Amino acid sequence: MSNRQAEIAAALDVVPPFADDAALNAEIERRKTFIKHVLKQSGLKVLVLGISGGVDSLTAGRLAQLAVEELRTETGDSAYRFIAVRLPHNAQHDEHDAQDSLKFIRADEDDTVNIAGAVNGLGEQVTHLQKLTDARRDFVVGNVKARIRMVAQFAIANANNGLVIGTDHAAEAVMGFFTKFGDGACDLAPLSGLVKNQVRAIARHLGAPQHLVMKTPTADLEELRPGKPDEEAHGVTYAEIDAFLHGEAVSDEAYATIVRTYDNTRHKRELPLVP
Repeated sequence: MSNRQAEIAAALDVVPPFADDAALNAEIERRKTFIKHVLKQSGLKVLVLGISGGVDSLTAGRLAQLAVEELRTETGDSAYRFIAVRLPHNAQHDEHDAQDSLKFIRADEDDTVNIAGAVNGLGEQVTHLQKLTDARRDFVVGNVKARIRMVAQFAIANANNGLVIGTDHAAEAVMGFFTKFGDGACDLAPLSGLVKNQVRAIARHLGAPQHLVMKTPTADLEELRPGKPDEEAHGVTYAEIDAFLHGEAVSDEAYATIVRTYDNTRHKRELPLVP
C-alpha cells in the first residue's frame, strides 16, 4: 500500500475486506445499530430515502427498514417507520428495477414524487442555462435533478419530523461522485466507509435479487446519455477503486486517475469555506 492509498483510505474510514461471514454479519449489525442510535439521539422517529433501483439505495433502504422494525420491537413504539420514495424524472427507463427494489425493501410506506415539473420549471426560469451547449446544459440540469430529489426528500422528512438517509460510500466518495448539496446532502449515511463490493455483499447477504446486486451502477442524470455507467464517468472500474481503497496493487493509470480525482473533488467532501 502506498502512502497516498493509506492516507485516502484513512480519510474515508474505509472498512477492511470482510474476512468471513461473521465479519459481514457484524458489519450489518453495526450499521443497523448506527441507524437506530442516530434516530434515538435525534428524538425523531421517521427515516426517508429515495429509491433509484440501484444497489446502494436498495441496501441502505433495507438496512433502514430492518432498523425501524427492531426499534418498534425494542421500544414498543409503533411511530418508528421508514418511507421509501421514488423520484423519477418523467418515466424512468429502468423503473422495473426500482419496483423490484421496493418489493425487496418492504418499506413501511412507499411514495412517489415525479421531479420533472420542478426541474423543467426551474430550467425555464434560469436563463443562464439557455446559453449553454446542449451537452453542457444536460450536465448542469443533471445536477439540478439530484438537488431537486434531495429537496423532495427533505420536504417529506420535514413533514413527518424525520431524517433523510444518504447512500454515499467510500468508492463514490473517493471519486467525488455525487452532486454537491444534492445526493451529497443528508442527515445520515449508513453506507459510509464501505467499498462497492462490500455494499453488494451486504445486499446479497440480506437476500436481494442478484440482478439488482450486480446491476451496472449509473447516476442516470443525463438526458443525452440515459443510463450512462458510473465507470465510464470515472475512467476506472469499481473493482480498481475497491482494490485501491483496500491497499491492493492497481495499474499506474488507475492509480493516477483515482488520486487525481480525489484531489480535484476535495471541496465536495468538506464544509463550505470560511474566512
